[in-house]
Amino acid sequence: MLEWFDSHPRRVFGAIAAICVAMLAFGLYLQHVVGLEPCPMCIVQRYALILVAVFSALAGATGRKGLQIPLGGLALLAAGFGAFVAARQSWLQWYPPEVVSCGRDFYGMIETFPLKRAVPMIFKGSGDCTKIDWTFLGGSIANWSFVWFCAFALVLLALVAQRMRRNAG
Repeated sequence: MLEWFDSHPRRVFGAIAAICVAMLAFGLYLQHVVGLEPCPMCIVQRYALILVAVFSALAGATGRKGLQIPLGGLALLAAGFGAFVAARQSWLQWYPPEVVSCGRDFYGMIETFPLKRAVPMIFKGSGDCTKIDWTFLGGSIANWSFVWFCAFALVLLALVAQRMRRNAG
């Protein structure tokens, strides 16, 4: 399996980017067709997904193997950040706080408060972040986001490690 990664890294990067775009499209479908409104943590996960898609697409599009390592590393960092946010939201869904308040929306927080104050508010989650509106096979959107971000991170880690080993040897 790792030999396939080593011989087809551009295809793997491209597949990751395509899966991210499909996930973003599904999120937009849930928002605009089904009518589910994304919470602040969902929006942050979308931004992380966009970063994974962009960095993976750039890594797949470049013919220079030396650029695949930093671009893959940036995609790996974005996937790790997305997994962290999704894990935090899953935790809030499994163990909701005693007092749930529907705080400001994501854009209201960013517009009203300085960034250093708005970011901690996003990660505290609001009443919106604890609500489960949609499930598939028993998992919420946050649960599935966590699974996919972890899968991306593992594949990206394998790709970056292979590229680094190949450049070193």
